[in-house]
Amino acid sequence: MKTASAPDRRPPRSWRNRRTAVLAGAAGTLVAGLVLTMPNTASAATTLGASAAEQGRYFGTAVAAYKLSDNTYSTILNREFNMVTPENEMKWDATEPSQGQFSYGSADQIVNHAQSHGMRVRGHALAWHSQQPGWVQSLSGTALRNAMINHVTQVATHYKGKIYAWDVVNEAFADGSSGARRDSNLQRTGNDWIEVAFRTARAADPGAKLCYNDYNTDDWNQAKTQAVYRMVQDFKSRGVPIDCVGFQSHLNSGSPYPSNYRTTLSSFAALGVDVQITELDIEQANSTWYRNVVTDCLAVARCNGITVWGIRDSDSWRASQNPLLFDGNGNKKAAYDAVLAALNSGSTPPPTTAAPTTAAPTTAAPTTAAPTTAAPTTAPPTTTPPGNAGCTGTVTLNQWPGGFVATVRVTAGSSALSGWTVTVSLPSGSAVTNTWNAQASGSSGSVGFTNVSYNGSVAAGQSTEFGFQGTGTGPGSVQSCTAR
Repeated sequence: MKTASAPDRRPPRSWRNRRTAVLAGAAGTLVAGLVLTMPNTASAATTLGASAAEQGRYFGTAVAAYKLSDNTYSTILNREFNMVTPENEMKWDATEPSQGQFSYGSADQIVNHAQSHGMRVRGHALAWHSQQPGWVQSLSGTALRNAMINHVTQVATHYKGKIYAWDVVNEAFADGSSGARRDSNLQRTGNDWIEVAFRTARAADPGAKLCYNDYNTDDWNQAKTQAVYRMVQDFKSRGVPIDCVGFQSHLNSGSPYPSNYRTTLSSFAALGVDVQITELDIEQANSTWYRNVVTDCLAVARCNGITVWGIRDSDSWRASQNPLLFDGNGNKKAAYDAVLAALNSGSTPPPTTAAPTTAAPTTAAPTTAAPTTAAPTTAPPTTTPPGNAGCTGTVTLNQWPGGFVATVRVTAGSSALSGWTVTVSLPSGSAVTNTWNAQASGSSGSVGFTNVSYNGSVAAGQSTEFGFQGTGTGPGSVQSCTAR
């Protein structure tokens, strides 16, 4: 766990010329519900941030403080982006490692860098069930509620006037067809905890946009999407201060770009909130999907902008999927060209789809997307142990002092899988704290992970992924993979 004096080594989940600086200042004066529309010029913008600004939008990226000293990383950041989101530096474990003792050094470094280069900042995230310090995990009930209120108040007050938008609450809804809230220690303090977090944030920083942020909410027909929609609808009807909804949009073969993505954005916008694409990354940097996401955002007047979750593929928490706009050496990829072309040819019409009078049916099964996690501090090691029966498992490990995120790829052999179980052996003193896209059995020692309903079927030779987060040292390999 990072302390106030330790260097930040935890992984996740611009423009300097006169012309773009003017555009950034103009964009920063917008009020909720309005966008700056500027006509295309004969000389198209040549960077992502500058082009987005011409459409009254921003184009941002997630940033790790310790990487700012990497010349290739900072050069791309300063040239291309006009919004930054701290990957981990503003989360609860980083900003309040001990109760009442706040540590802002790494987050301040990112904010200062952004301000000195004409960029704005999205704050991420004030209240979340994951990446909580140990002292928070030991609390419950009124004590936990009061600790959350104090944390939101202190952090939002510290950055008052410096944050464009806060992800006030992150990932509070469960995957699956229930449309229910996620079971968490914060949820168990009472169903009004999200409302309390938003009201607390508004009191602490009245000038920042206040957002709810989640993943697997891109498809309008999903139960989770509809549950978030109903919460926002309720909040707006009762005057709860919510200004925006963030769509993480971690897209891959199991969670593809949905054809109704624009419907999702415009339907939420019609409730009277802004919409923002907050953590975009796309498996193998599919150029068509990247272009579609940008085009859909530009078609919705209240879509403020897009943030990609990292700069180079090597900076991504999904590094093995090469999901970003720059390769590991910092070279522009085809997806970069597709995004820039879409921005330069875009326009800003009003929403194309009005919000329905009733919520959409929730019969579709959930898709596979992982929650916000961390990016590696070093190139992640990958090991592939011998598989048995019909599958093998491969681990990509993102390790930092005191914790880790492991991504496990399950690959079917010569026969299709109808289910699978992966077993890993954790070193002594390590423990699993959070799992996605699998069900965990146990939390220390030998831990088994079994598929969930939507990723048990894997065609011969194909793969699916799940992940888990933990304390201590992560596993270097899979102990066994068993077909069921």
